[in-house]
Amino acid sequence: MRALALATLLAALVAAPAAAEITRVGPETSPIASAVVVPAGYDMIYVSGITPPATNPDAPAGAPREFGDTKTQTIGVIERIKAILESQGASLGDVVMMRVLLVGDPALEGKMDFAGMMEGYRQYFATAEQPNRPARITSQVAALVAPGMMVEIEVQAAVKPK
Repeated sequence: MRALALATLLAALVAAPAAAEITRVGPETSPIASAVVVPAGYDMIYVSGITPPATNPDAPAGAPREFGDTKTQTIGVIERIKAILESQGASLGDVVMMRVLLVGDPALEGKMDFAGMMEGYRQYFATAEQPNRPARITSQVAALVAPGMMVEIEVQAAVKPK
């Protein structure tokens, strides 16, 4: 019996250490990490490409849906991602990788509105309230699933197991 108690005590003393922390590489002044290192043991959440909500959700059937400008769409998409992550016990602070797809804005002669996207993005990442920065890529694409959509974002989040 005494040997069992001793073995139990030793097992408790040599229990696995707490999971290492996520490391974000790159200048702290940048809203985007150059790289993010996720140590073993974290749970990963993969969020599919999310598109913006319509700004006129009560439009009659058959009427074109409207989505707003790039900044408005970015905010709408990030809010949707935030809700998905929260439903899984995570937050935007857990995002380690982000892929942003932008359609060219007709108001900018078909060029992507990177500045508008960044205005929306900066409301959620690298802020005083949420200082974490994901690694990220931003690309211009020809079109998304519905006319007027100019933003689609997918993310991966890493959460320390409880």
